[in-house]
Amino acid sequence: MSGMADGSFLDRMVSQLRSACRYYTGYPKDLGPSRIIPFTSERQFVQLLHEGRPVVVAFTIKCTYTHHLDKVLEEAAATFHPHVKFVRVECPKYPGFCLTRQKNEYPFIEVFYNPEQAASPGKAVDPNVTKYSVKVLPFNYDQSVYGFREYFKKHGFKYFETN
Repeated sequence: MSGMADGSFLDRMVSQLRSACRYYTGYPKDLGPSRIIPFTSERQFVQLLHEGRPVVVAFTIKCTYTHHLDKVLEEAAATFHPHVKFVRVECPKYPGFCLTRQKNEYPFIEVFYNPEQAASPGKAVDPNVTKYSVKVLPFNYDQSVYGFREYFKKHGFKYFETN
């Protein structure tokens, strides 16, 4: 009799553990359509910067870690949309843009932020502009939604979570 009670206790414990651990193991959530913006050109990127929102850029190559990073970026992009933009650059497709960052370890993340534009949102911007003045901050926090949230707080970015 006690063996049966132990079995159901164990089943309950494992079930509880599984439901509690979903958060930590990246259990798939329904995030809706992807909020990650694929990099297509420097002009498109500059226009995105001129919107005045912080832009998190993941510089990626094909490797096993990139697959994990994609999931993190999807969740973070859904969480902070539309206040922070997330862009993925596939460096083999756009080597010129990636080489300007002067990094040699991929994937890596940087945050582009235009304080002037953020101070005057809605200001008309010439769509032909290809030069931009922007601060670039390295992202050296935990690569998770929590890490992004802490990073945004530390750097004083205004964001509002949708969840």
